[in-house]
Amino acid sequence: MLSPQDQLTELVRTLETQQHVFATDPLLITEKLQNEEGSPLQKLHRRASRIDSNAALAGVLGKIDGRIKGIMVVMSVICCLSGFLGLFTLLQTNVVNFFYVLVCLLGFHSLMLLGWLAMTLINQGKQSSNWFASFVSPSYLIRGKDDVTQAAVNLYERQLQHSGMRWYLGRFSHQLWLATLTGMLLAIIFLLIVRQYSFSWESTLLSDQALITLTQLLGWLPSMVGFDIPDSTAIVQSRLVTDAMPLSVARQWAGLLVGSLLMYGIVPRAIAWAFCALMFRRKKMRLDIKLPYYQKILNFWQRHVVDADDFKEAPAPIAPKAQVSAGKKLVALLEYPAEQNQWWQSGFDTGITDTTDIENFGILDDRDDMARLKAYLDANPVQVLLGIHFKALPDRGTLRKLDQIANHAKHGLIVQLLEDNSLSLTEHHNTGNDVLNAGSDSNLEKQHVRYQQWQTALSARKIGLINN
Repeated sequence: MLSPQDQLTELVRTLETQQHVFATDPLLITEKLQNEEGSPLQKLHRRASRIDSNAALAGVLGKIDGRIKGIMVVMSVICCLSGFLGLFTLLQTNVVNFFYVLVCLLGFHSLMLLGWLAMTLINQGKQSSNWFASFVSPSYLIRGKDDVTQAAVNLYERQLQHSGMRWYLGRFSHQLWLATLTGMLLAIIFLLIVRQYSFSWESTLLSDQALITLTQLLGWLPSMVGFDIPDSTAIVQSRLVTDAMPLSVARQWAGLLVGSLLMYGIVPRAIAWAFCALMFRRKKMRLDIKLPYYQKILNFWQRHVVDADDFKEAPAPIAPKAQVSAGKKLVALLEYPAEQNQWWQSGFDTGITDTTDIENFGILDDRDDMARLKAYLDANPVQVLLGIHFKALPDRGTLRKLDQIANHAKHGLIVQLLEDNSLSLTEHHNTGNDVLNAGSDSNLEKQHVRYQQWQTALSARKIGLINN
């Protein structure tokens, strides 16, 4: 899994490529972070957090992550309860066949642990089948058809398919086994506290000496950590016991049973869990900042002048000068209204007073407006004068509208950037092109950046710009 910061950053990348409208404009955030300190990854994390200023994206990611972890917790609790109840049912008689109970406790567990170890050695460097991804698919855990939810679900599914997830799944399976063994341990301790058991053993094929040797081998590791184990005399006396046995002998068998569960069950499984956790940390999925999306942002942040004497700045793109035709014209505003009714008058050198040759189309905002405009342009040969407010961003959606108008305008398209006359006199004295509604030095720099962005966009499309 990616870290929460990486998940948010990757989700922002996915949504931005899908032209999602964020709570805060990504272009402004990217510009502000250019002069801030920090490593590239830290700045990308900071950028994603600021773009998600209302925490809507982080909320969706947190909801999915919480539900996945909730399933894991519920499954662990169920395994613990099943282990407790299973052993509680097994130890209902006062005389217990020791080796039968031991096989029930550790037999299947030991086979599964050895099988996991063998598959781990065989599948080194290979991706194992991801049953967990299909079992807890995020699409089952959260409902929603909006683009944020769908993008978050796809992000989690990509993470679940990552090669490093085999260690995540191994850690989870060991966690379930640890929960089961812990439930068994709690049941044993509880029953040994409230009941007195007699432990016996019986065998058709094995002799007393064979069972003595087997028991001593089994008790070697528990005895190393302080558990009492039966001696040879106690082992021989315990064969085919049907009644109460001396308490000291029963405690030796009980110590061997608890010690075996700990040393041959819980401890090896805990070691396997720790190994998977360590390998998952090493193979953990990380944010790929080499993607073109991130490289474009990082390259923008790294544009600094090293030596002013040796530095030769490349000429900034400049939009061609608008050529006003003599024919009929259509004027329209893109998304933002104009403060003056006949805003286009400043764009025509002739100072037109007769507006009969000018079709005022109003504001172009939604798809219906664009469809109506394109239908009119297809039927009427006019030159389009498009008024664009400095507040407008040259983002993908805006530039797509610009391209569509240019393709349908038979006599061409020219653009006029409109100022914000609501600024104070001081602000007008500072700049004539108010991009971001601010009069400080930092905002003046942002105004210049916004103006140059429009110059670059119009230059690339060879669309004329009217200089006010």
